[in-house]
Amino acid sequence: LVSEIDLSRSGGMLRGVGAPITRRELLQLAAAGTFALATRAHAKGSPMITRPIPSTGEQLPAIGIGSYQTFDTKDVAAVTPVLAKFLELGGRVVDSSPMYGRAETAIGEMLEHLASPAWLATKVWTTGKAAGIAQMKDSLKKLGVAKLELMQIHNLVDWKTQLATLREWKAAGRIKYLGIAHYGSLDQLQVVVDKEKLDFVQLPYSIANRAAEKRLLPACADRG
Repeated sequence: LVSEIDLSRSGGMLRGVGAPITRRELLQLAAAGTFALATRAHAKGSPMITRPIPSTGEQLPAIGIGSYQTFDTKDVAAVTPVLAKFLELGGRVVDSSPMYGRAETAIGEMLEHLASPAWLATKVWTTGKAAGIAQMKDSLKKLGVAKLELMQIHNLVDWKTQLATLREWKAAGRIKYLGIAHYGSLDQLQVVVDKEKLDFVQLPYSIANRAAEKRLLPACADRG
């Protein structure tokens, strides 16, 4: 236990009971303590944090897993433990796209052998109605499902055409939710958010990239 902390006077050392400990050792202790608390919480069955989907109120885990590069592999056995652990710890949302190579196929193959259900989202990423329908049918086949929780328009490619199809698919029960996605252009996303009724918007947002807070996130909140 640390009895006194005075980095300015101890030259980066912490005077403790019995022997001094360094700042690095203190950080290691803190990390170990945090891990122990997290492990203990999971052992007690602490539930995953969830948030409601505005259009339906359905609760969805706040943490999901993407498949770009990570699941674009033929060595499915090597990545199966990743998805298995994610589902075991209470995650459900698995996101993909035809842009991600073999990711959809790998996800479908992994889920065949995993007991826990996943909440699947993928995207349409092509131009033209017929091409969009063909691509979405192919995605469902690769994922091994007849219906999908969420289909989004990837990077807003031919979004007006694809959105009309998504609405048809939603009305027919082939998808539960529809949305749009873009890796960088918040302005383009906001144009569609302001004009159209959507369930989801996928956008870049992190500690290092908070631009969405200025206009897009408030606009999404206003639109439900």
